[in-house]
Amino acid sequence: MIVVTGAAGFIGSCMVQKLNEEGHRDLILVDDFTKEAKRRNWEKKQYVDKIHRDDFFAWAGQNAKHIDCIIHLGARTDTTEMDYSVFERLNVGYTQQMWSLATQYRIPLLYASSAATYGDGALGYEDDERIIPQLQPLNPYGRSKNEIDKWILKQAAMPPLWAGFKFFNVFGPNEYHKGRMASVIFHSFNQIHATGKVKLFRSHRPDFADGKQLRDFVYVKDVVSALYWFCRNSHPNGIYNLGTGQARTFLDLATATFAALGREPVIEFVDIPEDIRDKYQYFTEAKMGKMRNVGYETAFHTLESGVNDYVSEYLSKNEIF
Repeated sequence: MIVVTGAAGFIGSCMVQKLNEEGHRDLILVDDFTKEAKRRNWEKKQYVDKIHRDDFFAWAGQNAKHIDCIIHLGARTDTTEMDYSVFERLNVGYTQQMWSLATQYRIPLLYASSAATYGDGALGYEDDERIIPQLQPLNPYGRSKNEIDKWILKQAAMPPLWAGFKFFNVFGPNEYHKGRMASVIFHSFNQIHATGKVKLFRSHRPDFADGKQLRDFVYVKDVVSALYWFCRNSHPNGIYNLGTGQARTFLDLATATFAALGREPVIEFVDIPEDIRDKYQYFTEAKMGKMRNVGYETAFHTLESGVNDYVSEYLSKNEIF
């Protein structure tokens, strides 16, 4: 039996679909299922049971011996939320409980960290665990993810097999409920249909031209494929980057979205909102050698192929993965 937390959310629901496609039906879905906006993400998935996140540890105390792996993707992911106590409870405290459970009952554990932990990138984007205590995230969300990484690396007692993953800029189906936090592809698609053009953030730094800010955009299908591999294969315990290894510009992304719709690009630049301007990352790029060196060899989608699949197969058809 495999437990997936955050199963009603974006990456979590895609993880459940990946597991279903690989023949797994013995799944326990964990989330807050009272949020009707997310219902489409889980209502047609195949699973044994779904459990509210607040009830999970009581359930696990009675059923842990049946759990083969925990894929912990549940988290508060709003990078504009400034109240750290929210993240302390849902991201740090909950993950500490999950770690303790997996350690006590000898259950393999995978969990989501974030590239937001790298802050402004001053220390680079190498997934070297020795630099984790020195990282300076730019917002409370990134800080919460770095705090749990630091805490885990200090633990003497641990699950028999574990890995954390610093997700870079993940995009793809099932993110429709995320509002402001949905990917630029999602917002671009809707803007094109509403106005015929896309709005991108203007650069507020002299070393980056407008639209030339760079991010490592990774398609969610690649993310869940990597997680599935780690769930099924032995690997060194540790914290890994999970991106494509190639930074691309927001202009590239917008152009790919227009191309997927068969339209010529029309782009307008707007100021970055002041509440996030000083916390905005201008460059991210995953160093992927560590993951490749442990045996994960599957190729990632290019930005263009990932955007085309997302737009043509999901956004244009209003479909869920």
